[in-house]
Amino acid sequence: MPASEPASAAAAALAPPPALAQAAPPRRVRAVVGHAALDFAIAVAIVLALSMIATMAWAFARGLEIAMRQPGSAATDALQAIGQPGALAQLSMAMAAVGGAAVAVYLLRRRAGREERAASWRAARRPATWGWALGVGLAAFGLSAALSWIGEQLGIEPVPSNVQMIQAALRSQFALTLLFAVVAAPAYEELLFRRVLFGRFWAAGLPGLGIVLSSLAFALMHEVPGLSGNGPGAIALLWLTYAAIGASFAWVYRRTGTLWGPIAAHGINNLLACALLYLHS
Repeated sequence: MPASEPASAAAAALAPPPALAQAAPPRRVRAVVGHAALDFAIAVAIVLALSMIATMAWAFARGLEIAMRQPGSAATDALQAIGQPGALAQLSMAMAAVGGAAVAVYLLRRRAGREERAASWRAARRPATWGWALGVGLAAFGLSAALSWIGEQLGIEPVPSNVQMIQAALRSQFALTLLFAVVAAPAYEELLFRRVLFGRFWAAGLPGLGIVLSSLAFALMHEVPGLSGNGPGAIALLWLTYAAIGASFAWVYRRTGTLWGPIAAHGINNLLACALLYLHS
C-alpha cells in the first residue's frame, strides 16, 4: 500500500489552478502542449521503472521464502516455484507505481502554492461540491454502462485489462481491494491527470483542449494495446469510455474548484464498478 507521505503530498495538491481570462496565443498553446507531453512522458517512465522495481522486489522476496522453506533445492526448481504475483500483489504494485509517479510529477512539475490550497479547502467545504461529485460519479458509471451496452449491440464486448485482477483481489481481500480501488487509485489518478495535466491547460486559459488531451492520456494509460486480448474495435470502445469518464472528472474539477470533487466522483464510479464485478465474480 502506498506510504502516508505520498498521500499527504497528494492532499496538498487539492487546489484549482488560476484560469486566465484571455485566450493563449498559438506559441503559448504549443508550449503548454509540450510541457504537458513532458509531464505525461515522465509519469510513464516512472510508472515503468517503479513497476520493474516492485516486480523484482517481489520475486526476490518470493525466492527467499522458497529457499528458506526448501533448503538445498535446485536453482531451476526455485525459479519455477516463484510463479507470478497474486492479484492483490499486482494491484498493490500498480498502486505504488501510479501513486509514486503522480506524486513525483506533481512535486517536480506543478506543485500547488499556499493560496491555491486554501482556495481548494474553501471549495471543499461547500455542500454543492459534494452534490456535483455524487452526480458526476453516478453519471460516469451510467455512461460506461451505456457504452458497454452499445458495444454489445454492435457485437463488441471489450474486457478491460484489469478486470480479472480486480475480481480476484476482491475475492481474496475485499476490504483492502476496495481501499485501493475507491480511495488510493482515485486520489493518485486525479492528482496526475486532472491536477497536473488538465490543470496545466486550465491555468493557461485552455480548459477545452486540456479536457480533450488529459482525457486521451487517461484512456491510454488505462488500456494499453497488446496487454489484453481485445481487438481494435474493443480497444477503441474502451478508449472512448475512459476518455468520456476522464472528461467528466475534469469538468467537475473545474466546476467545483477543488480536486476533492473529481476524487469523490472517481471513487463513487469505482465503488459501483467494484460492486458489479464482485456480484458477477
